This record gives sequence, structure tokens and C-alpha cells, in this order.
Amino acid sequence: MNIVNKLTLRHLKHNKKRTLITIIGVIISVAMVTAVTTLGTSFMDLFQRQTIAKSGEWHVQYQDVTKEQLQAIKDDDQTAAVTISKDIGYAHLLESKNKNKPYLFIRAYNETGYKKFPIELSSGRLPTQPNEIVISDHISSNGKVDIEIGDVLTLQVGKRLFDSDEGLDQNTPLFKNNENTVVETFESESTMSFTVVGTIQRPEWEPTWAPGYTVVTYTDETYLGKNETINASVVVKKINKDLFSQAEQLVVQEKIDTVKFNNELLRYYGVIKDNGLRTTLFSLSAIIMLVIIVGSVSLIYNAFAISVSERSRHLGMLSSVGATKIQKRNSVFFEGAIIGVISIPIGIISGLAGIGVTFYFINNTIHGVLGVSEPLTVSVSAFSILAACAVSIVTIFISTFIPAIRASKVSAIDAIRQTADVKLTSKAVKTSKLVRKIFGLEAEIGLKNLKRNKRRYNATVFSLVISILLFLSVSYFTDSLKKSVVLSQDGINFDIQVNLYNAKDEAVKNLYDSVSAIDHVTEMNRIQTFHATTWVKKDKMAGSLREMVEKDSSMLSSGTYPYYMDILSLDTESLEEFAEKAGIATDELLDPEGKKAIIVNTTTYQDIELRKYVETQILDTQEGDQLELVYTDFDSGEEKPLGSIEVAGLTDQLPMGVRNTGLGGINVIVSDAVFDQLVTENINSDSQNYIYLKSSDPMKTQEAIEEIGNTMEEQVYVYNVYKSRQNDEQMILFLSVFTYGFIVLITSISVANIFNTISTSISLRKREFAMLKSVGMTPKGFNKMINYESIFYGVKALLYGLPISIAVMYLLYRSLSNTFDYSFTLPWDSLLFTVIAVFLIVSSAMLYSSSKVKKENIIDALKQENI
Repeated sequence: MNIVNKLTLRHLKHNKKRTLITIIGVIISVAMVTAVTTLGTSFMDLFQRQTIAKSGEWHVQYQDVTKEQLQAIKDDDQTAAVTISKDIGYAHLLESKNKNKPYLFIRAYNETGYKKFPIELSSGRLPTQPNEIVISDHISSNGKVDIEIGDVLTLQVGKRLFDSDEGLDQNTPLFKNNENTVVETFESESTMSFTVVGTIQRPEWEPTWAPGYTVVTYTDETYLGKNETINASVVVKKINKDLFSQAEQLVVQEKIDTVKFNNELLRYYGVIKDNGLRTTLFSLSAIIMLVIIVGSVSLIYNAFAISVSERSRHLGMLSSVGATKIQKRNSVFFEGAIIGVISIPIGIISGLAGIGVTFYFINNTIHGVLGVSEPLTVSVSAFSILAACAVSIVTIFISTFIPAIRASKVSAIDAIRQTADVKLTSKAVKTSKLVRKIFGLEAEIGLKNLKRNKRRYNATVFSLVISILLFLSVSYFTDSLKKSVVLSQDGINFDIQVNLYNAKDEAVKNLYDSVSAIDHVTEMNRIQTFHATTWVKKDKMAGSLREMVEKDSSMLSSGTYPYYMDILSLDTESLEEFAEKAGIATDELLDPEGKKAIIVNTTTYQDIELRKYVETQILDTQEGDQLELVYTDFDSGEEKPLGSIEVAGLTDQLPMGVRNTGLGGINVIVSDAVFDQLVTENINSDSQNYIYLKSSDPMKTQEAIEEIGNTMEEQVYVYNVYKSRQNDEQMILFLSVFTYGFIVLITSISVANIFNTISTSISLRKREFAMLKSVGMTPKGFNKMINYESIFYGVKALLYGLPISIAVMYLLYRSLSNTFDYSFTLPWDSLLFTVIAVFLIVSSAMLYSSSKVKKENIIDALKQENI
């Protein structure tokens, strides 16, 4: 080790406080990068495991393949494992007490399928022969049919048919007519006998509305006949975007009918077929990583820049005894290397520990809210650690480069006299006369101080600007991602939907009261619907549909366009809650003579051609406008007038159970009284009644509702969509954790950065403050000067920070526009919070730092030298 490096080490040890602050700054930066990468990989790992536990481990599924095609799939270079499965068909379960589930659904797997698909054995063993079977526990608990292990079931196996349909599957509920009579047919194809060898838990892949209880038997390629086909679900060796083209190439080569990709699982590996979405994710990741690096460089750069400023006299002395420019520059690089060697390992460990603690506290919440079976664990990949190290090393190098160049240029005389940082000219410290007139002498002195110490002043302003940029960019980024998830999801905001077709009001009320009494129900409402049409003139249309009409006027009929309209009546309690959110007086809505309604004037749809999720306005309307309604008579097929409604208010919110209409439709929310006045009393209504609810235990709630439905004459359908809703909630929860965790880290770095810069700047001005006090500045005047300096810092930082942040937010918006189309709006709440926070943080840092300076003895401070 050369003498300059030894002196650098001695300087670091001597200035322990400054060295410690620099190390802490680097640790925070490294911990942030590590935490962000680990957070992403850990959540992706959780979603991978949860998806596998729910729907099985497979990436590509080739459907209806022959024995020869199956062999070609096995021989493919990318095939790691193959699961063979076959839907054998349905059979009647005659004793079933659940009238909506009268079948057994028989599916066969090979031995690999038992491992790759979520088949959880409750008792007995799994089948090893095609004449053995395991049955679902749900048959006993829900269907009230007792089947024991060892029983032999002789079944008429076939398929369900309705009209000309080739065959109905588990995703299609039992078809019934308005009299609650089953109208689908069953076609028997063969007689099969099975010995029950065990029981399994109800499979995750079985929809709650499925008409058949799942039972599982065994098959493999040795049992395949010449013309028989099966489904081959493949686990590939390398999970990357090439698997799509490779699978499609195999399909063409082997003349396979259908190929299906497990997109739900693949997206958690970062493999997405949609090029637009992939571009969006990559561009967003690049922008946010750039923001992280800029923030890290800012924090570490300021630490090293201040360190070099403090060491200027020390470097000048080295210069005076023969140190070269290269030696002085390398001394700063050496200091950065020492700081990095200490900080990077600690930062990585701190980042992992912070994520681990976060997961420890949120695991119970995740299990409770989402009902996931897999725990959230810290997933550490070599890539994430190497990425954190690489980013940190590059960050430290960039942060030390400019201070190192500055250090190499410090001359011996300037450094010893300490004139490098402060070079005064009359023009440099000139201030406007208005400053003294409006704010007083203290403000003028404060402004001159800032101009005189321009380098430190700019460093502080730069720190504030970067902090503003970090906070606003990350806030907008995460809010935009949440909005994007909402746009792309199905709009499911309930757990269970109960349908009542053509039921009388009394029956609906009885069912509603019975369901509301179930223990696990936490929230519910009842909605009555009627489909109508309103013809709208072009000048009253808005958004995407108006743009389409302007390009193609043939879409209009006599200058108007038909919007299909869902008239939705809410029960009084639900309507009051919804109207309050929309800011509309409920009394107006409850008056049947007024016929007032809330218009949901925003909708989302997926543009297939552009491959975008689009949010758009529906009507160019306002409160007080009238909409004329018509409906199609069921008997004659003619369009008849229904009356008119008055717009009581507009909203972009949807009540529980109501989904977006898509392009060309309108959701209209009315009271029961208005609905009756419009529909029930005027026409022979074919309105439908729905009950939507949320539950703390959706499965038990479904069973309870089905038991209630079995006692009613009316047709009752129960759709449990809780598991579908889980997918959306998982992604939103991930983004929420990401949002708040990231913002906490960003805020910590920003506050540390500002406190570090300002406190150091104040500390280095002890002699200056002592001189001002020695010529008569009072404590009150000193406080005023510090306060004005805080204001100047904040105002200048906001003048630069806000426009730059808005520009970055617009870049993020443009990145998202590859896949999602909605209007760019500024986050006014975040902007206001930022303005307030900047002045609070700057004032706190200035007051904290100046409070220490006040305690200094004037004589000692005037004698002080920064060595």
C-alpha cells in the first residue's frame, strides 16, 4: 500500500463521523437495490408456487394427440416431463342432494400427473389401473352421498348436450329453464366399472358452478387405442419466450390440432407472448431502475463530494510535498473502494433482512386476505445479488468519479487557503433590492450566503430535486401499475353471485334475508336488471366510440347511435352508500316521479387490433340531461318506448357486482322505486334479480346458499368467483407491498440525503456564523436567516424538481401506453404532499443543524479550521 493510500485510511479513521455517514449512505443505497430485486423475485416465486398448487405444473398443453404424436412430444428437445390426461366423461350421481350438481366428472391421469397436478389424497391410495378410482370428499359433504373405499361403481359414462352443442364441460353450469327444469340432455356412450381405492380433496381446478363432482382414475400410453386421443401437458426445460414458437413449430410439424399455454404460470416467470405487454414491462423496468440508480448516485455522490470538500486542505498539503494528480485522484477512488468493500456486503444483508422482516409481518395478512396455501418466503437468486452488487459498484464509481477529478485539480495554494469552494465577485453575490425590502436584511444575507457557497447550495438543491423526482416517479409508477391491473382484470369485485330468474319479489326478499343471516357473509347487495337502448346523437357521444363514428359515419342511423343500456336498481342501503361515494343526494334518486339516475360514464375495453386495454368516456353529458329509452318487446320483437330518465350525476365507480359494459354500453344506477316506475309497472318485464356478496369463507357460504336454494321452487344459481378474484387481488397486493415498501425506502434515502447535505453544509459554515454573530446578529435574526435559506432551498428545488418529475411521469405514461390506454392526469395529492414535505424536511434539517451551531463558542468557531 502506497503512502497516499495510507494517509487516506488515516483520514477516514480520523473523521469517523463523516466516514460513518458516507458508509450509511452507501448501505442504504445497496439495501434499496437488493430489496427491490429480492421483493420482485420473492413475489414471483410465491405466485409460481401458488399457481402450481392451484392448477398444476405445466407450461404447454397439446390437446387431442395420438399415441404417435405423444411420442414426438416426449422426444422433443425442450420436453422435461409429460403429464397424460383425458376427460373420460360424465356419469349420473343419482342420489345427489345438490340439484345443481347431479353428475360425476371422470378424469384420468398418468403417474406424472399425480405429481404435477394438485391431487391431494385424503384417504386410501391413488389409482394404478384404469379400473380404479378416487372420489372427491365433496361428494359426501355437498352431495350427501356416502361412497366407501372398496365400493364398486358401475357407471353409464357419456356427455352432456344442449341443442346442437358438441358437448358441455365443467365450466358450463347445469342448463335449466325458467321452471327450474333441466333442459340439457345426457348421451350415454359406454358402461364402465371402477373400484374406489381412495378419496381426494375437492380439486382446485373444479369450478364452484361445475355440474359434476370430480373423480380421478388412471391412464398411460400403454392403454391408448389406435384412434384414441389424450391431452399432453408438458413441463419444458428452458422457460423463455422461445417456448411459444417452439411449441407452435411442433404443432405444425406433427399436425397436432390444438396447443394451449399456461399463461397464468408463465407470466410469473416473466414469459409473455404479447409483445406490447413485454415492451411495456421492459421499458417500465428500465425507467424505474434508472430512477433508483440516479437516487443512489445522488446520495453517494454528495457524500463523496462533501468529503473531498472537507479534505481539500489535506489534498493541498499532499500536493505541496509532491503528490501527483493521479495520486490525488486515486486516493478518492481508493476511498470509494474501501467504503464499497465495507458497505456492499452490509447493504445486501440489510436489504435481505429488511425484506425478511417485512414478509414475517405480512405473511398472516396474505394468508387471511388471499387464502393462499403457500407461504411468502425470501427468494434469493444469484442474479438479484449480482445485480445489486453490479449496480452498487457502478454507482460508487460514478459517485466518486467527479469528486476524484476535482481532487486531482486542487492546487496546493488554493487548497491550503481553502478558496476553491468560495470564489467571490460582486456579480456572484448580487441580490435584488426587493429581497431586502420585502423580507428584510436577514433574507438578503441568507441569499448572499447561498450564492457565496454556490457549490454546496447547488449540491443541496440537487439532492432535493432528486428526492422530489424519486418520490413522485415511484408514486406515479406504482399507481399506474395498479390502474393497469384494474383495467386488465375482469372487474370481479365480489365473491359469490346468486342468480334468480323470473322470481317474484317475495321470493327474492326471502332469499336475500336468508343469505344475509349466514355467519360468513360480510357485505352484500341486491341488483335488479333490465336491458334497454338509448339512441344518442353524435355530438353527445364521447371517447373512443365517437372517434370511430367520425371515421365511419355508416355506424350511425339517422344521425344517432344505439347504446345498449343496463338499468340497474340497488336496494336502498346499497344505493345510499354508492350515491354518497358519487357525491349525489339520495333523496333525488328515491323519488319515483323524478326518474333520476346515476350514469357510470367511464368504461374499459380491450382493443384487439391494437392489443391495448383502453379506458374511455361514454357520453358527453351533464347533470339534468334527459336520456330517452326504448326496449325490444319479447313477443313482437318491435322496439317500443320506455320513457326517459334524468341524469342526477356522473361517476367512474361501479357498485359491487356491476361490471364494465365495454364499448357502446352504459350502466345506469336507479332506485327500486324508479325501476318499478320505468319497468315493472309499464311492461311485462323480463328483468333478472341478482344477489352479490363478499364472504370470509366463500366455500362454506356457497354450501349454505345451495342448501337454501334446494328448499325453494325458483331456479337459484350460485357462482363462486372467489378463486378468480384471487388472481387479481394477488397482483394488487404485490403492487401495494411494492408501492409502500419502495416509497418507504425512497423516502428514507431522500431524507437521509437532504439531512446529510444540509447538516454538513451548516457544519462547514461555523466560522461564517460565528463572524455574523460577532458583528451583532441576534439569535432572532439568525433564526430568520436560517428560515429564509430553507425557503430559498425549497422554492428552487420545486422549480426544478416538479417539471422534471412531471416529464418522467409522462415518460412512464407513454411506456404504459404500449398496452394500456387512458388519459394522462397529474397526481395532485402527491404533488401537494411533495411541496409540503420539501419545506418540512428542509426546515427540520436546517433547524437541527443550526441548533448545534448555536451552542458553539464564537471564539472557538472563528479559530476552527477544517482539516
